[in-house]
Amino acid sequence: MSERRRANGADLADQRATIRRRIDELAPWFHNIDLNGIPTAPDHPLNNYPTWKWRRFAHAVPEDLSGRTVLDIGCNAGFYALEMKRRGADLVVGIDEDERYLSQARLAAEVTGLEVEFRQLSVYDVARLGRRFDLGMFMGVLYHLRHPLLALDLIHEHVADDLVLFQTMQRGSEVVWELEEDYGFWNGSIFHYAGFPAMYFIEQRYAGDPSNWWIPNRACAEAMLRSAGFEILQHPEDEVYLCRRAPAPSMRPAPPALRQPHPDDAMTARRHNGPE
Repeated sequence: MSERRRANGADLADQRATIRRRIDELAPWFHNIDLNGIPTAPDHPLNNYPTWKWRRFAHAVPEDLSGRTVLDIGCNAGFYALEMKRRGADLVVGIDEDERYLSQARLAAEVTGLEVEFRQLSVYDVARLGRRFDLGMFMGVLYHLRHPLLALDLIHEHVADDLVLFQTMQRGSEVVWELEEDYGFWNGSIFHYAGFPAMYFIEQRYAGDPSNWWIPNRACAEAMLRSAGFEILQHPEDEVYLCRRAPAPSMRPAPPALRQPHPDDAMTARRHNGPE
């Protein structure tokens, strides 16, 4: 029996060493995920991120996602996609344009034993999926985009079916005004008020990151969601909103499908060949 225990212990040690090696090969990680007791980013500058963030708004997401489909847009290493699968979602798809992040996500899914499909697509490619999802997740992506409102329009037009969980970094004022529908041309004073929607353009870098392009204040984040056709249901955390897809405002033009679904696309095939 002792020899068997020693053998099992050696096997476990080998497995942990293999996981550690594979984690290190894909470093650096932005998502700190526990893989069989091994953290992927133990020295994360934001500490145990995104676990501590998730705990602040997890209550806003249905605990039982059975029978529902989820799309995680800009999934990074897959933390949120894996959490949605843990809640029983029938189908979870994570997309990201960075192949290294997708490799991290596939490793995390393999080690945790959770079935999630990961694909290399950007938010501008969502029309290629050829279907809608019950829950869309758009977490920590908006401020990395050069065309953030277009991204929200594309999500609304092509993949959002019901709920959307949205998060963005915010800077500037946290005051939110109830705005009038129109202001006169000579009324320039409104642009100096803290509660007016504003977005800050980052020409070079912010926090050392050249991919930070646009950072809204709170009023702007909420106004952009409404403008794209999303009704804000909850604001469970400073940067997080739970929204429901609503009719797009009449003044909003329909966004283009920048890349149309391909006949051989897996999501398109799933949509045509079986019930959603």
